[in-house]
Amino acid sequence: MLRRNFDQRLGFLLHDVSRLLRKRFDSRARAVGVTRAQYRLLAHLGRQEGINQSALADILEIEGMSLGQHIDRLEKGGWVVRRKDPADRRAWNLFLTDKAHLILDDMRALSAQVWEEAQDGLSDDDRERFVKTLMMIKDNLSGADTAVPGVLDDVEDASVARERHVG
Repeated sequence: MLRRNFDQRLGFLLHDVSRLLRKRFDSRARAVGVTRAQYRLLAHLGRQEGINQSALADILEIEGMSLGQHIDRLEKGGWVVRRKDPADRRAWNLFLTDKAHLILDDMRALSAQVWEEAQDGLSDDDRERFVKTLMMIKDNLSGADTAVPGVLDDVEDASVARERHVG
């Protein structure tokens, strides 16, 4: 059976590409003065201004307390304002400041630039097919969580494991 390099396995490849995209983005974003984590939070707020902290924590998949600390720093930096939720006095709704709206345009442009660099050499058809493929994979995995601890990284390894158990 033909064994692929670890570098060519889907899980490793996706992880490496994601890490390199983040690293490239981070190195460029330092000049703007916002971290990737801050940009991610601001970008989500830009799409859903007025969302409460609890709902935003769910979307970002982080603990509420951790999000609260991020919001504290962003508020102190003049990026975000908290306003009492009129429907729930225990909750805070989050809004971007004018300063944040201005930086979001720069960060989106930076993100597009990094993505463009990552796709250098790909034809328009290849780019479109790549995004469609990733979206299909995302849709396939977005259903009910069926992850089983210990499942191997790649289909090839899974079939080898099955052969061991059967044979």
